Amino acid sequence: MSTLPKTLTLDTSTSRANPTPQPMKRLTVPRIRQRKGGEPIVMLTAYTVRMAQLLDPHCDMLLVGDSLAQVIYGLPHTVGVTMDMMALHGAAVVRGSYHAAVIVDMPFGSYEGSPQQAFDNAARLLKETGAAAVKVEGGKVLAPTIEFLTQRGIPVMGHVGLTPQAVNILGGYGVRGKSEEEARSIVEDAVAVAQAGAFSIVIEGVLESIAIEITNKVACPTIGIGASAQCDGQVLVTDDMLGMFERVPKFVKRYGTLSGAVTDAVKDYADEVRSRSFPTGDQIYEG
Repeated sequence: MSTLPKTLTLDTSTSRANPTPQPMKRLTVPRIRQRKGGEPIVMLTAYTVRMAQLLDPHCDMLLVGDSLAQVIYGLPHTVGVTMDMMALHGAAVVRGSYHAAVIVDMPFGSYEGSPQQAFDNAARLLKETGAAAVKVEGGKVLAPTIEFLTQRGIPVMGHVGLTPQAVNILGGYGVRGKSEEEARSIVEDAVAVAQAGAFSIVIEGVLESIAIEITNKVACPTIGIGASAQCDGQVLVTDDMLGMFERVPKFVKRYGTLSGAVTDAVKDYADEVRSRSFPTGDQIYEG
């Protein structure tokens, strides 16, 4: 009996997921941490098996982001995301990938209460998904929790600057760090998170000077989103960069226009169904 780890490979000819033994050659958290100051780290979001398969060969990390609130579930913000959502989508992304380290967001309310609460929920996510690490939003106030998790074997990615789970406090998604006081606080947050043991830190929606200062001050890699090209890596919401939505945030560059391709394909299908030109003999079983 093979002792090789197993994952699920989607057979695109049948759309079925089949267990296939594969030697796992994933990037590990220590290897990611060692990339500080080296080759830039590539990170994108993923929520499904098939998208994970497509992204995996090109990415160092796949983030199962709580951005699935808007992208998958049509929620107004990430506050409504549940542990069950993150566990199910995290497991799907792990099954669909071989190379990238998979990171799962901890949803709002699953870690802020106490370090023990955070450990219980983070342990559940790692057990149920097979992911490499979890991500939490917050700065100095979360440093003790991050230290508690890392000392107990749970790798943590930090997230400072614009923290979407705090939308009700922040009042929106505007750029952070415009005042000298806020800029200083964001830098202090990042330093505290790094010193607590985070293996990397997402810096979102801040003035570039802040992102550069943080990148120069912390020992772990920084991952920018609306930050600076001088960060140690970059992340985007995949659906944004592929052009699945009409709205394009300032920090997003569109690398495709898939919404147009989907619309055109569905229109052609609908036209052929209504004209009875689909299906044809090629798609029909004859006795």
